Amino acid sequence: MNNNKLTLDTLESWLWDSADILRGSIDSSDYKNYIFGLLFLKRSNDVFEEEVENIMQREGYSREEAEDDTYFQLPEESRWETIKKHTENIGIALDKAFAGIERENTSLDGVMTATKFGDKEKLSDELLQRLLRHFNQHSLRNDHLESNDLLGDAYEYLIKMFADDAGKKGGEFYTPRGVVQLIVQLIKPEPKQKVYDPTCGSGGMLIESARYIAEQPNGKVGNNVNVSLFGQEKNLGTWAIGKLNMLLHNFMDADIRKGDTLVTPQHKNEHNELTLFDRVIANPPFSMDGWWTPAENSIEVKLDKNGKEKKVKPNYNKVVSDPFGRFQFGIPPRGYADLAFLQHMIAVLKQDGKAGVVLPHGTLFRSGTEGKIRKALLEADLVEGIVGLPSALFYNTGIPASIWIINKNKTEAQKNKVAIIDASSDYKDGKNQNEILPEHITKIVNAYDDAKDVDKYMRIVELAEIADNDYNLNISRFIDTSEPEPIVDIKAVHQNLADLEAKEADINKKLAGFLKELGI
Repeated sequence: MNNNKLTLDTLESWLWDSADILRGSIDSSDYKNYIFGLLFLKRSNDVFEEEVENIMQREGYSREEAEDDTYFQLPEESRWETIKKHTENIGIALDKAFAGIERENTSLDGVMTATKFGDKEKLSDELLQRLLRHFNQHSLRNDHLESNDLLGDAYEYLIKMFADDAGKKGGEFYTPRGVVQLIVQLIKPEPKQKVYDPTCGSGGMLIESARYIAEQPNGKVGNNVNVSLFGQEKNLGTWAIGKLNMLLHNFMDADIRKGDTLVTPQHKNEHNELTLFDRVIANPPFSMDGWWTPAENSIEVKLDKNGKEKKVKPNYNKVVSDPFGRFQFGIPPRGYADLAFLQHMIAVLKQDGKAGVVLPHGTLFRSGTEGKIRKALLEADLVEGIVGLPSALFYNTGIPASIWIINKNKTEAQKNKVAIIDASSDYKDGKNQNEILPEHITKIVNAYDDAKDVDKYMRIVELAEIADNDYNLNISRFIDTSEPEPIVDIKAVHQNLADLEAKEADINKKLAGFLKELGI
């Protein structure tokens, strides 16, 4: 086994090669589940061995005593050496290995067994043997990695690559890093704060928030980032990936829960009240349909104009009941959950808290119930800023998007104003998706923090002007990016026409002379 320090390039290439082994056996959108599972199994075994050896050396313990004293427990059936001995029913052995890890480490309950390896129609023993041999090529001990966060970086690389490879299915849980970094730098999480993502996917926004905090004064305590991370994810497979992502980035105490945030928010206190956070950051699924479902018995009987009974479904305002009082600004339409997610984020913000969320452009100008909610949010002076993003940034949609910045504690200078930026031109062209680069992020954040008007780019708009526009936040209403029409000099145009006519007459005269000489 190669014990040299692993570089990020080597690690990424090695992990991506594992996808080649799976090609043709399973759908590309499922690669991540199997590769991430084996990656974590190999990593946990190598780190376990490393910790056991360190304890034996430091404390003088026997191996058995050292194994009992490790932070992470690894039962015999989950040991890499045990699994390698199997020549048949390897998938079943792997399933037992993951179940054993969950049994001995209760914080991983449901994480490791979310993917099943025992289906021989998908994963033959021969294929699994090839995968095990492939993952056996490198040591993933901490001492053998070039940096402490190397495995987490490679993990995020694979998430992006799977999004590229699987298209919409892969992109459901991946937000491009440039977008994530932009939101984090706009809301500026601070050391000691609690940061929460209600639709956390694979956890990239939380990890980027922690990275940002680690770079601040007092951002680290020893080797630990001085932050508490919380998240919730509806999709079971994606939730499991998010949990593993946190572990691979050494955020062992990150509180990532599963469930539908709009229906059953999981982070509550002992009084069944929603937990409050300092910073909330999210990229919810765009315009999610069917976010509430009328009860089967919610049919009402009414009388028509002729006095006859008729059965009708009640208005959803009468159907949606929320014991947490999150939708005080109004209940969005059933086919558009965007402002439901936004109101949940507002409900869990502390009174001095800030939130940043990616929403489709339609939330800026759609009328009806959403228009009323938008008006209420603006009148409550909760909207600090709007940043219009470039098109074609996301893997799962071509819908144009924008970032909403929510602030419950605006400064005097910010009150009754909204900072609006048109960043639609700040991107690098890509083959499939466009990309926001660091220089674009710097430009946007500097303009936003400076809080001054920039011609054709940014404006600090008074709430009164927004009200005059019927609370429509369509960016083009406030920032004119059109180029001025060139000024036409009518006198010069007439002179040019006269000159052209004179030249034409001269040409005609010469042509007539030539024709006469030719006898035509």
